[in-house]
Amino acid sequence: MGDIRQSAVRNNLLRLMSPDSFAAFSSNLEFVELPRGFELSEPHEEADYAYFPETGIASIVARSPQGQHAEIGIFGRDGMTPAAVVLDAGSDPFSIFMQVQGDGYRIAASVLKRFLDEDPGLKALLGKYVQALSVQGAYTSLSNAVHHIDERLARWILMCHDRTDGDEISLTHEFLSIMLAVRRPSVTTALHMLEGRKLIYSERGMIIVRDRPALEEFARDAYGEAEREYFRLLGPFS
Repeated sequence: MGDIRQSAVRNNLLRLMSPDSFAAFSSNLEFVELPRGFELSEPHEEADYAYFPETGIASIVARSPQGQHAEIGIFGRDGMTPAAVVLDAGSDPFSIFMQVQGDGYRIAASVLKRFLDEDPGLKALLGKYVQALSVQGAYTSLSNAVHHIDERLARWILMCHDRTDGDEISLTHEFLSIMLAVRRPSVTTALHMLEGRKLIYSERGMIIVRDRPALEEFARDAYGEAEREYFRLLGPFS
């Protein structure tokens, strides 16, 4: 594709590359639309491409052999996928797909591997992101174990809000039930509770954040630790 100006990209990892790294890397990027449901990486299969979203939100979902599933991580313009390419691990057991439509750039996985072998700075940068993503997954597990569903819902809304322009977030009840590993009626009850506190407004397929500071206060320690780790390693991504 044509020249991509580094100052114009929104993906934080692309922005953080050194100018020399980006100049070489960007000539191999292809701009793509990322509709809701688009599969970025399939379980146990080596990916053909790595993706760097500019907009939208992607989910990393773990599934049991019996079909149970739960979201273990999300990313958008803060990250890339799949981490297995960065780790030279071949594949991973997760489903990774778009939950909120967007767009971004992709690069052939084989080309990314070559850049990682040849560019220590790029390898270090993407390695820091993989560390931040692993911390997010760990704190998701902790939150699922110790926090009430209302606090967990507040956490996920805040995480999606971090990766969205404005206060409107396109989130279906089905998506939220996967995010929280609960049944849809429980999601509805939790949404009503947050609405009653005037923290959010919820309508079909859409959540509007009304009071971000109060939502953070309500989430308490369910939200913040993974975000601090990302900031420590990579700085802000909003």
